[in-house]
Amino acid sequence: ATTSVSFADSITGDKCSPNVFRVNARAGQQSAALAAWLLKQKPKAKIYYLGPDYEMGRSTVAAFKANAEKLGAQSVGEVFAPNDSKDYTQFFGQIRAARPEVMYISVAGNDTARLLTQMQDFGLLGSLQVVGASGTITSANMGALGAAANGFATGAGYSPQIDTPENKKFVAAFRDAYKADPDLYGADSYGTLYAYKAAVEKAGSTDTDKVRAALEGLTWNTPQGPKTIRAGDHQAMQPMYVVRINNGKFDIIDKVSAEDAIGPDNCTRF
Repeated sequence: ATTSVSFADSITGDKCSPNVFRVNARAGQQSAALAAWLLKQKPKAKIYYLGPDYEMGRSTVAAFKANAEKLGAQSVGEVFAPNDSKDYTQFFGQIRAARPEVMYISVAGNDTARLLTQMQDFGLLGSLQVVGASGTITSANMGALGAAANGFATGAGYSPQIDTPENKKFVAAFRDAYKADPDLYGADSYGTLYAYKAAVEKAGSTDTDKVRAALEGLTWNTPQGPKTIRAGDHQAMQPMYVVRINNGKFDIIDKVSAEDAIGPDNCTRF
């Protein structure tokens, strides 16, 4: 099995499986890129965390917090809200009391739209640098956010602005088909198909055992450029980017190499 949309570090960490390969960047890779950029801009930043109360939310918060604290950030509080929360204003008092300079969020979809528009309505956005997980704001919920999305920064494995021949071709084809720019889910799902194709060609077979062996250490081309699946934990290695939203566009503002973003291999189950 391959995953192209799941971020939880445990999938290629303590819950790794010889039968699972991840072609997208995990939470730790996104966090490494984002934390490095943020702490260059705001050394010793005071950060407050808000995430959804399930594995992805807690994993992404923990990964970013670890990276940020290692670089000198100060954690001043955290809260985990139920999925599909309608009212985030109940947390605003404790956020204001903590007096953060930065707020890290890992909600997604409609939750992001509700959270950021409520923060805008209550005057919180002007005083905070908001950063978050790469799935927090995508082309799917950007329209609902409007100006509330501006300035949001994230560590990401993809942006339509990535300057590679593969990406230019992919973006043009995607725009033709859907009249919109692709997001990271589209790019990574597209890359999954080519990983399987490359593995079958390398194996010379569609036999499960042979394809599994071929995927380990596989390097193939994607819209982001070349990726390699690390044999030890089946995690894809790729360059990571920091992107910031500016009027509906994800501007690339920093880049971290695959080697600097990947982190240690913590898989011990195979």
